[in-house]
Amino acid sequence: MTCRRATDSLSHLAGVPVVNHFPVFEFKAGALPLLVSIPHLGRIIPDELLGSYTSAAKTVADTDWHLDQLYDFAARAGASVLSARVSRYVIDLNRPPSGESLYPGQTTTGLCPTETFRGEPLYLDGKTPSAEETQARVRDYHAPYHAKLRETLDAMRKEHGTVLLWEAHSIASVLPRLFDGKLPDLNLGTNSGDSCDPRILDAVTGTIDAQPYSYVANGRFKGGYITREYGCPELGIHAIQLEMCQSTYMNEEAPFDYRPDLAAKIKPVVERMVLTALEAVRALPR
Repeated sequence: MTCRRATDSLSHLAGVPVVNHFPVFEFKAGALPLLVSIPHLGRIIPDELLGSYTSAAKTVADTDWHLDQLYDFAARAGASVLSARVSRYVIDLNRPPSGESLYPGQTTTGLCPTETFRGEPLYLDGKTPSAEETQARVRDYHAPYHAKLRETLDAMRKEHGTVLLWEAHSIASVLPRLFDGKLPDLNLGTNSGDSCDPRILDAVTGTIDAQPYSYVANGRFKGGYITREYGCPELGIHAIQLEMCQSTYMNEEAPFDYRPDLAAKIKPVVERMVLTALEAVRALPR
């Protein structure tokens, strides 16, 4: 069963791996049975790779912008927070290392994307990564992030018995290449119910009903690789992905500015969702 691999014990990781002169991820340890993962926060394209990328790629437009600011409540509340530093244009940490599609038959981006969400090429002619380069990126960036996920969840589960993995994501609200029309403001995914006890999702959606934001559960976004790989309720790990429309807290056009006026309205909603999910996890029978 896939989810069992996500809970295998790992030896302690001594510090954060450094590749190409920058840390692969940032990690803040907390005391709660809650891990917030932000795998698309990174904006770094290593210097030695920049010569292969187009000018469109160098804007890193499809970054999950400013989620460290939007989720700054999490560390203060006592959650652990894991966030990437390498750009998803180098390697997508929320895709399987095998490269298989999470949404067969639908347009999506791959493990080492070659196009932006709008269909613009990321690489100059003849510069797309080879199979060998792809595997090197898996080794250098994908594997360390997932090792830290596994290590952290394993330690939390041993201490608390039941834990919550909250996958934090954001995306432009209108992307005709990927979906029709405008997305709901808040898109919750639990792998169609497999990654999380339904009582937890019910508690989360119950906090949104009175808010001025549209939402859907397990619609266009059902949860990426991390939600599907690690969410295993029968083993005490409950995973929820939240894909937010960036229009709720920032300008969606370059230079992708954070909008404090918008963020001030949505941040309490997100905080309430996360902490309510944690309360629901703790209330589950042991």
